[in-house]
Amino acid sequence: MSHLIANLLPPEGFHSRGAGPLYLRLRRLLEEAILSGKLNHRDALCPERDLASYAGVSRVTVRKAVERLVTEGLLVRRRGSGTFVGWSLSNVGDLLCRSTQLVDASPSLRPYSRVQWLERGLFQPTAEEIMTLSLSTHSRVARFTCLHLLNDQPIALERSSVSAEVIPDPSRVNTLVHDSLRGTDATPVRAIQRLTVSSVKDPEAQWLGLATGAIGFSVERVSYLASGRAIELTRSLLRGDGDGLVSEFQYSES
Repeated sequence: MSHLIANLLPPEGFHSRGAGPLYLRLRRLLEEAILSGKLNHRDALCPERDLASYAGVSRVTVRKAVERLVTEGLLVRRRGSGTFVGWSLSNVGDLLCRSTQLVDASPSLRPYSRVQWLERGLFQPTAEEIMTLSLSTHSRVARFTCLHLLNDQPIALERSSVSAEVIPDPSRVNTLVHDSLRGTDATPVRAIQRLTVSSVKDPEAQWLGLATGAIGFSVERVSYLASGRAIELTRSLLRGDGDGLVSEFQYSES
């Protein structure tokens, strides 16, 4: 059983992976294991007591992390049987795109399309940015928010976060964040992306020209370096009444 747990947790453990509550850090690691394929649909999760013992945390911490994933639909509990992976590629409204070599994870730019910047600056990182990008509580994060327009009509809202060590002057970035990382030491090589159906609320609804409560598509993407470090966190909100945006992924021969 210990070798199965070791496959889920990094050799150095998760205590040093950013700040924030331990149960949220553990939840993120379990989520990554599910989305990356280390845990597959219908696989049984190891007992909470074994996971707590191996990770060096309390069972309460493990239980809170697992309950989060159950609420999100990634795990399911079966009374008398245990906890199992409930997510699969066939799940409606929860689509995963995985790749070993990322070519372009940004919405494809088509004729008559442009980007309108709403925000570019340095900020104190949120708890999620700290945990995902492995930042310290005293670090800064470069945050970008933009509208994608087609024929001058807004079709998507995109928010990206990168460590300020990677992009110290956000005002100098005039292209999509992912494109600005290309050719640098921070070029992503892999990404995990998830698409869910969501209800659009203000102010996002106003920016996209939608009525409050309209249906949209929420896309969350985490891009990684070859070392395994998460380098970019991006969330996009797409109009549900458009013809969609295209993300191009390429797989290496290996």
